[in-house]
Amino acid sequence: MVERDKLGRFISHAVLLIGVLVVAFPVYLTFVAASHTAETIIVNAPMPLVPGGHFWENIHQALAGGGTQAGSKAPVAHMMFVSLVTALGIAVLKIAISLLSAFALVYFRFPFRQFFFWAIFVTLMLPVEVRIAPTYKVVSDLGMLNTYGGLIVPLIASATATFLFRQFFLTVPDELVEAARIDGAGPLRFFKDVLVPLSSTSIAALFVIQFIYGWNQYLWPLLVTTDESMYPVVLGIQRMISGGDAQNDWNLIMATALMAMVPPALVVIGMQKWFVKGLVDTEK
Repeated sequence: MVERDKLGRFISHAVLLIGVLVVAFPVYLTFVAASHTAETIIVNAPMPLVPGGHFWENIHQALAGGGTQAGSKAPVAHMMFVSLVTALGIAVLKIAISLLSAFALVYFRFPFRQFFFWAIFVTLMLPVEVRIAPTYKVVSDLGMLNTYGGLIVPLIASATATFLFRQFFLTVPDELVEAARIDGAGPLRFFKDVLVPLSSTSIAALFVIQFIYGWNQYLWPLLVTTDESMYPVVLGIQRMISGGDAQNDWNLIMATALMAMVPPALVVIGMQKWFVKGLVDTEK
C-alpha cells in the first residue's frame, strides 16, 4: 500500500513537472530572445537557447520606443499605461455595475423583474462578434474612438458577474435584512455596510478575472484605436510585427511580450489567497 502511494506520488509529480516545463518553455524562449540582438536571432538560426547579455538594453529600448526595422515604434511604457488604465477601468466598473444590478434584482420589487434578469442572462448566449458592429457604430457616433472611454465603457457590462452576485445575495439570510431594517439602515446603507463586505472574496476573485480579461483585450482595441498613443500593449505587440523575420526587431518584440506578462502575473500572485477563497469558499 505504501509502495503504491509512493508510485502514485511519483507519477503525479512527474506529470506536474512535465506540465510546468511545457508551459514555462515558451516563456523561457521569450526571455532568451529578449536578451539577444535582432541580428543574433535572425542570423544564427536556430536561435540560441542560452540567454545573451542585452536583456536590460532591450527592455530599456522597448520602453522608450524606437527600433531599427518596420512596424510600430510607440513607447511600450505608454502602451503598458494604456493597458493598465483599461484593465483597471473594466474590472472596477464591471464589478460596481454588477453589484448594483444584482442588488436591485434581489432586494427590490419592481414590474418585470424576472424579465429583466433573463434579458441580462440571455446576453451570455450572444457571441461577441454579434455585438461588435453595432457597438462600434455607437462608439464612433459618440466620438469615442481613440479614447479611454471608447476602450472601457462598451466592455463594462457583465451578465456573468451579475448572475454570480445575484446567486450570492440570494443566500444572505432574511434575518440579516430585517436586523438592518430595525437598526434604521436604508437600502444603500445595507448595501454598503453589509452586502459589499460579505461579497469581498467574490469581488476579489472577479477582479482578478476581469483585470486579466481587460488586459488581454485585442479585438475591440483593434477596431477603436488607430492612433499609436492609444495602443494597449497586446495590440502594440501585433503592430510591432510588420512582415518577414528580417523586417522585425524580434528582440524588442519579445521584450515587450515579456513585460506584458508581468502585470497580470503580479495581480494573480498578489491576490491568490483571495482569488482561491472567492472561488471555493462555501461558508458565505
